Amino acid sequence: MISQEFEKEPFWNNSRIGIARRYQLLINAVSDYGIFMLDPMGRVATWNPGAEKIKGYAAHEILWRHFSIFYPKEDIEAGKPALLLETALAQGHVEDEGWRLRKDGTRFWANVVITAIHDERGVLLGFAKVTRDMTSRKRLEELERTHLASVQIRQARESEQKRIARELHDDLGQQITVLKMSVALREVELVQQVPHVYREQLTSSAELGEQIDAMAVSLRRIASDLRPPLLDDLGLEAALELMAEGFEHRYGVLARCLTGGEALCLSDLASISLYRVAQEALTNVARHAQANEVTISLSRDELYCYLRIQDDGVGFELAGTRRPESFGLVGMNERIQQLGGTLSVESSPGTGVTVAAKLPLSGITITA
Repeated sequence: MISQEFEKEPFWNNSRIGIARRYQLLINAVSDYGIFMLDPMGRVATWNPGAEKIKGYAAHEILWRHFSIFYPKEDIEAGKPALLLETALAQGHVEDEGWRLRKDGTRFWANVVITAIHDERGVLLGFAKVTRDMTSRKRLEELERTHLASVQIRQARESEQKRIARELHDDLGQQITVLKMSVALREVELVQQVPHVYREQLTSSAELGEQIDAMAVSLRRIASDLRPPLLDDLGLEAALELMAEGFEHRYGVLARCLTGGEALCLSDLASISLYRVAQEALTNVARHAQANEVTISLSRDELYCYLRIQDDGVGFELAGTRRPESFGLVGMNERIQQLGGTLSVESSPGTGVTVAAKLPLSGITITA
């Protein structure tokens, strides 16, 4: 029970509690920061609960040991602890971030402020050291850098595929066209020069023309898989419609493509990412679904863009033994997450599979 004497006067103004004691109570109440004093030689002179929580040492284990014990071997060899004290003494304080060691030897990323403390005559009493564990922030920054690097790599890959597709279409495609025309011209010349009785034997040129046609078809398919020209020329909606038509023609599975009336002006990365998700989902349908029909739908509202690929095939058990990697879900998910969206897969045996991507329009749309 609080005495009446304490009730008459605020706690911090009570003369029965000295100033040093007040500060000690304050420091001890801070658990997210390690706050302690070093003597002029750099030995630990005080220790608060926050320091014990962060570094793992109890007070009796660390008092009067040199603070360099908190630094990795490479920092000690580089003379970093001594340099920090020298800088704090010369400038009044110093701030540093880097790896530090706990009692168990594990590392944590720390933000450290060291302040030189002098008495009223200017004599150095020691150093006040405040340490904060910033490992979570450091890991988040590393994840953000990894995410950015991954996005840049994917963009570079898509740009390279776009370049190769264009070269295949514009350069090699034109050469195949010229070759086909040359063969046709040669065939006309041969027909004119060879007697009529031998013309039926001139089948090689016709067969060669058929082979060239097949080569051209394969070339267009490869170029389209790398980077569909319609995606750049007419947009995502047209590219998805062509994909559905090609899928139906190739696999004999009825494919419908439903798009809204308003064209989506998406960024290049968003367009190709959604296209690749649809492409991978249709590949899964062809390989695993045994479906009769598949529907691709693209829509939007005020905040989000939605892509949905749904088949009526055999489906699978999401919690079963089949690995998600076998369906390319990891790659699809990475593409969508990099754009701040989400990807979901719904299925059960006998009900088909639904792959749904949801992207925030903020950051992925461009001005038409």
